[in-house]
Amino acid sequence: MSFYTELLISILLLSGGVFVLVGSIGLLRLQDFYARLHAPTKATTLGLGGILIGSMVYMYHLQGYVSINELLITLFLVITAPVTAHILAKVAMHHRVKLIERTSNQDIVEIARKQLPVKVSNSSQKSHLKGTDHEV
Repeated sequence: MSFYTELLISILLLSGGVFVLVGSIGLLRLQDFYARLHAPTKATTLGLGGILIGSMVYMYHLQGYVSINELLITLFLVITAPVTAHILAKVAMHHRVKLIERTSNQDIVEIARKQLPVKVSNSSQKSHLKGTDHEV
């Protein structure tokens, strides 16, 4: 393996490790649930992405072909981590998890808590099911 390949793999692994470390420290040090949710979601996704891409480069030079396993893990991580964080934040918001006093826009959180799902009238449901805009 050439020096530049080893350098690239080392940079990817070290930068990924730094991002994971920063996300873990943020999880421990930040003060409320929402900030604690933000740190590991963003930083750890980048960190594990760097580690997995470094692993892909290493396995490519070791075996001669790209391993699909690391690529799929990276893809699923990038897709599922933000969605999971969003769902957890919405559940925490509706369960009225306390915010710290310094949190800006707390009035927007109260407005979002009061929002209800949009109700569809019976006539629009029937016309939607029939595929026409006319009353049934």
